[in-house]
Amino acid sequence: MRVEAELKAKIVTAREAVSKIENGSRVFIGSACGEPRHLIQAMIGDQRLQDIMIYQMLAITLAEYLVDDDVAQRFAIKLFFTSPTMMQACLEGKIDYVPTYLSEIPHLFDSNQIGLDVALVQISPPDQFGYGSLGVSIDVTRAAVKNAGFVIAQVNPRMPRTFGDGFIHTDEIDYLVPFEEPLVEYTPTIADEEAAMRIAYYVSELIDDGSTLQVGYGHLPYMILGFLNNKNDLGIHTNMITDAFIPLFKSGVITNRKKNFLPNRAVASFCQGTRSTYDFIDGNPSFLFETADFVNRANIVALNDNFVSLSSAIQVDLTGQVCSDSLGRRFFSGTGDQANFIRGAGLSKGGVSIIALPSTAKGRTVSRIVANLGEGAGVAALRADVNFVVTEYGIAHLKGKSIYQRAIELAQIAHPSFRESLIEGAKQSGYIFRDQLPPPAIDLMFTEEYKSRTRLGNGKTISVRPLLPSDEISYRKFFYSLREETIFYRFFAKMDLFTHRMAQRHWANLDYRKSLTLIGLVRNKGSKEIMAIATYASAEKDRAEVALVVRDDFQNLGVAKYLLKQLEEIATKNGYRGFYATVLPENKAMLHVFEKAYPNAVIRYDPGEVSLTMDFMQQAPQKEVETLG
Repeated sequence: MRVEAELKAKIVTAREAVSKIENGSRVFIGSACGEPRHLIQAMIGDQRLQDIMIYQMLAITLAEYLVDDDVAQRFAIKLFFTSPTMMQACLEGKIDYVPTYLSEIPHLFDSNQIGLDVALVQISPPDQFGYGSLGVSIDVTRAAVKNAGFVIAQVNPRMPRTFGDGFIHTDEIDYLVPFEEPLVEYTPTIADEEAAMRIAYYVSELIDDGSTLQVGYGHLPYMILGFLNNKNDLGIHTNMITDAFIPLFKSGVITNRKKNFLPNRAVASFCQGTRSTYDFIDGNPSFLFETADFVNRANIVALNDNFVSLSSAIQVDLTGQVCSDSLGRRFFSGTGDQANFIRGAGLSKGGVSIIALPSTAKGRTVSRIVANLGEGAGVAALRADVNFVVTEYGIAHLKGKSIYQRAIELAQIAHPSFRESLIEGAKQSGYIFRDQLPPPAIDLMFTEEYKSRTRLGNGKTISVRPLLPSDEISYRKFFYSLREETIFYRFFAKMDLFTHRMAQRHWANLDYRKSLTLIGLVRNKGSKEIMAIATYASAEKDRAEVALVVRDDFQNLGVAKYLLKQLEEIATKNGYRGFYATVLPENKAMLHVFEKAYPNAVIRYDPGEVSLTMDFMQQAPQKEVETLG
């Protein structure tokens, strides 16, 4: 009865509540889909209010009013994040962007570095104990309620009750305004679905079963989630829940069972979606909504083993610096907590971070992989923290790589029409060798079919894929790992050096159809190293010359046989009907591989070498032998 009586005394209309706001006040408004739209409308409509400073994490509704210059003069808008709906107002200078990590905003309120006089929030109807829920917007709203001079809460029965730190007792609220209205809904649109699908394909390669995910703000991360249907037992520790998560919950892809930190719960700080998503999280104990200063802290993130941070960017330069909140001096987004999640992933046991972005913008006329960030662009993620960068053209692995290697990796996943100019830009900046050739201007998506994996008799698994320009350092390291005899068998000469120029000469001739090199990779602790190389190159119209070399510690395990079979399958697709090979007579192991794979091979013994002509279509298990003295 006491709770009921106290609630009754606090119930007023929106107009009555906002009339208590004094001119010059600093007002916080609940964010994103948790916006109290009815209260915002009442405040804007109160012509008495002047010189009001509004703070908001993510604004949507205010965009409707800022077209009116009078509103822009009466209210100074300060945002911690610039949403797409506020873009025009931002370009017109009607809002002021506050660059800060979301996880630090509660401290700014607590320490009075940003003082608040009033908080306008939205809650679910209080229960019998006097607790209402902030529902879809816990983030920084909880701290604002704690620190504001007085609090006005719109009570909306459509606001879901969510578990976690979002419950507000009516003792913390000065005025209650009952008003039912639909919550703001959020459904992103994808500008280039084909590019997004290809990016999602590559991103999925980097996410293992049992990983715990953080998915950043933006259209692209939203779509990528739709391509994780083949994963198992994923967990969630993220800033924002969207519609894209829900099918993965319902299909059992997201279970949170494998999480070592807060298992069986999807951890988030706010939700942006449609009504069906709000209904799904309503009273659902599978979700735990906590404040941004808990969810987004790097040290908290790092408690999750196998953590994957997935976020987007506006630009990435050739050194790995990431810009995600501005294009030059124009702000398009916000600092958010991208850096904290990336850093947390780096500290996580088995963790990785992924920056995903389309390779181009403005109708493919502008590259988003750039030699240098635009003037005025902000660096949201430091080059030392960035791990993987993904575009629709592939994956660049930057962690632990030099500037030279990064420039090649990133140019390689840029749009083919920009690769040469990026390499030229890298040369001008002194990042790479002056004689560096650009990656081929080829869309290599078709080579995804060339990839394979096999388990060897020693228990190790090798992954096979085409050689890329970015493999130069590993390729040269592979050469120096070979015994002198193995090198002689492969190159028919004694070689002590395998230089940058020699490596470039090799891959410069690859077109991935008529000429191709496959590499076999094996994991060594936290990285993969080359343990075998297999090449074919055009020799005749319908026949290719083939050569293989396997690192000595992986010989006699069937590696050469497997790679030869893979080469044959690819060569067949590309119009070849057979191979040609030249082998030293002493290289009996390689001769045995060829003879066993092609029993109908035509073998010619010349002084000092053996030539084999091998057809893919075997007619009979016999061989013709020619011997010339």
